[in-house]
Amino acid sequence: MSHTPHPLIDASQPHSARVYDYWLGGKDHYPADRAMGDQILSVLPMIGEMAIQNRAFLRRTVRFLARERGIRRFLDIGTGLPTAENTHQVAQAVTPDARIVYVDNDPLVLTHARALLTSTPEGRTAYVDADLRDPVTILREAVGILGDDEPIGLVLLGILFHIPDDEVYDVVRTLVEALPSGSHVILTHATNEATGEAMEEAVRQWNASSPAPITLRSPAEIERFLEGLEPVDPGLVSIPLWRPEPSEVGEPRFMDEFGVVARKP
Repeated sequence: MSHTPHPLIDASQPHSARVYDYWLGGKDHYPADRAMGDQILSVLPMIGEMAIQNRAFLRRTVRFLARERGIRRFLDIGTGLPTAENTHQVAQAVTPDARIVYVDNDPLVLTHARALLTSTPEGRTAYVDADLRDPVTILREAVGILGDDEPIGLVLLGILFHIPDDEVYDVVRTLVEALPSGSHVILTHATNEATGEAMEEAVRQWNASSPAPITLRSPAEIERFLEGLEPVDPGLVSIPLWRPEPSEVGEPRFMDEFGVVARKP
């Protein structure tokens, strides 16, 4: 399917949100994204399933926070292109008055978000055009919609690996320090625990062609993001192993995407 790019969109370079959309079977991508998606699939066939499992993890964790922990405010940074069952749809199905702020810095995501991110009448969704590297701006914009007196679910799915070590821990610390007590963080991050060299080669190929390079991190490095937080059982695990639905068929598959939910005391 061909698209006419938005004037601000560089369709000549693969973009992670659009490649991800391709792996999920969406239609909001360009030839450069499909080419990169196929190239990565050829060295790491599991990547398509990882994308699907990431969305399933989002559904389970947001539902858990809304239903079990009473969270009605969500800040989803690096949301990517809207697909079925986005954060607001999952949360508002449990609590119709939930409020969700999405943050991304891709013009294509912005265009689609404005059209597709509709809310229940009782709740609210909003979109902030900002970069994760600028947490102060994100927090300032989000507070106007979410308020600053109620616990927040901070969602960081498949985004932290785009920021190098010298920045990323400070960014997360700044965000977490601003959250009210009782807030929770949901995050996922790529590792090489399952496929080793195949994942490393996929990242090498991605980094050779993309303006947004990826940094793999070990489980111990990912746990550094949780300083001062209380992980919810079962802690940091390969995402299919985080409280799988009883209806899911077969044994959960161990893969190179780890995830965790953690509470701020």
